[in-house]
Amino acid sequence: MFSVKELVESVSLTSLPSNYIFGNTESDRHCLLMEPEETVPIIDFSLLTSHDPHQRSKTITQLGNACLNWGFFMVINHGVAETLRDEMVRETESFFDLRGEEKKQYAGKKLFDPIRCGTSFNANVDKTLLWRDYLKIHVHPHFNAPAKPYGFSKVLREYCEKTREMASELLRGISVSLGLEERCINEKLGVESSESHQLFVANIYPPCPQPELAMGLPPHSDHGLLTILMQNGIQGLQVMHKGKWVLINPLPNSFLVNTGDHMEILTNGKYKSVLHRAVVNNKATRISIGTAHGPPLDTLVSPAKELVADDAGQAYLGITYRNYLELQQSKSLSEKSCLDRLRFSM
Repeated sequence: MFSVKELVESVSLTSLPSNYIFGNTESDRHCLLMEPEETVPIIDFSLLTSHDPHQRSKTITQLGNACLNWGFFMVINHGVAETLRDEMVRETESFFDLRGEEKKQYAGKKLFDPIRCGTSFNANVDKTLLWRDYLKIHVHPHFNAPAKPYGFSKVLREYCEKTREMASELLRGISVSLGLEERCINEKLGVESSESHQLFVANIYPPCPQPELAMGLPPHSDHGLLTILMQNGIQGLQVMHKGKWVLINPLPNSFLVNTGDHMEILTNGKYKSVLHRAVVNNKATRISIGTAHGPPLDTLVSPAKELVADDAGQAYLGITYRNYLELQQSKSLSEKSCLDRLRFSM
């Protein structure tokens, strides 16, 4: 089968195919049980960008605490029109609704193909397939978009420009929260340069006959500095917090933001990337849309010298963003396995 969506639509499934059963022990299945919802930090973007220094300073403190204690937060009053968000979800859904032969041209095998769609994470090495189809588009520095649906390209361009602007503002606030100059992260890593990297990732999780046995995405952290996410109103995102899985219930018209592995590297472990996962359900299709924001592909990312304490030393090896992406894609998605390979032994 080319996709989970096609599998679901082609036959009347009453049980999960064996190659989608996530784990084969009781302990594996037990960890799929959901924990109660918990309130996550909320960042008011309008206050972060306020001309009132007191309001801005207070919000930067909140942002720093969110990065330190959660690695995850919601953004409200961000200025991205609700109509644009809705259009992006609709166009994404329309892409996944295209016939298989129309999508097949984007079934790329290479990591840096401009547009790739497929299923699972790395179907060539995944021992268990994930209940998820995806569309990945490199949208910056070079903008790409599929030819169909016909309105997709225009909406995608505007949406990615807006989220790129949001990421830059958030990184300025994060810089200040770390005691650095406001533009330090953006300038050190070239995030605002014409060569910065932005990846658009859309996921579709169709209804699953036995959701307690399947997994949309397993526990993992993201590459890059920040991931900005929205979804179609169907829950499924869970974040690890204090050793428990927290089911995220976003506020209406909010964005979800998490810190990535390169934020952890850059801050020498102060702001850690957060483990998260996507669970599935048996009632409704969930769509999530994320944009991953990072430096130019050939930028070496290493701990900022200002954040390396003399007594602790550098905690991570430096690595180019390109090489990190290649390392991550070469294996199955598994917690922080890529980042762990860059840690110095203490």
